[in-house]
Amino acid sequence: MIQGVIFDMDGVLLDSEPFICEAAVMMFAEHGVTVSPADFLPFVGAGENRYLGGVAEKYGFAIDIDRDKARTYEIYDDIVKGRLSPLPGAIDFIAGCRSAGLKLAIATSADKRKMLTNLHEINLPPSTFDAVVNGLDVSRRKPHPEIFLTAAQRLGVEGVSCLVVEDAVNGVAAAKAAGARCLAITTSFTPQQLAGADWFAADLAHAPPECIRW
Repeated sequence: MIQGVIFDMDGVLLDSEPFICEAAVMMFAEHGVTVSPADFLPFVGAGENRYLGGVAEKYGFAIDIDRDKARTYEIYDDIVKGRLSPLPGAIDFIAGCRSAGLKLAIATSADKRKMLTNLHEINLPPSTFDAVVNGLDVSRRKPHPEIFLTAAQRLGVEGVSCLVVEDAVNGVAAAKAAGARCLAITTSFTPQQLAGADWFAADLAHAPPECIRW
C-alpha cells in the first residue's frame, strides 16, 4: 500500500535545466573554454559535480570543482530570478497527495544551494515536504537507489511503499532498484527511454489517478 511520494525536482516540479546549463556555459567561458549546451546532456541528473566535471574532462580543462561549482551557482542564482515557475500540475498534485494522507519527500541530485534556490523561486518551501534529500546527502548517485532509500527512511516508510516521480533514465532505474513504483514524467525523455516505469505522463497535471491509489 502506498504511504509516501518521493519527487525528483528538475523536470518534475520545475525545469531549471536551461538555466544551470546557461550558467555553466558562462562559467567555462570565463576560463576561456567554449562549450555547448549539448555537451552537458550525458550528465543531466547526475549532480553538479559530474555535470560540470564531465564536460571539463571532454575539453581537457583542469576544473577546480569547489571553486567552479560555486561560481556556476553564483551565475545561476542571478540569472534564474523571476524566470522559474512550477511545471503544470505540480502544485495541485502535491496538494492532492497531502490530502490523501501521503508523506512527501524531495530527492534531488542537485546540491542543497541549487535546491533551495529552485524551491524559493517557485514558492514551494522545503517545509512543504516531510523529508528533503539533496545530492550532498548521499555518496552514490542514480542509478544507485541510495537517494530514494534515504528519502524513504527519513519518511519512516519502506521503499516498496513509495511512489517515485522521475523524469530521467537513471532516476527511473534508481526508483525501481529501491523497490518503489515509479511515475515517469516525459519532459526529458520518451516513454520508450523510460521503460521500466509503472506509469507515464507528460506532466503532473496529467498524472493517472491510480498512481497514488494502490
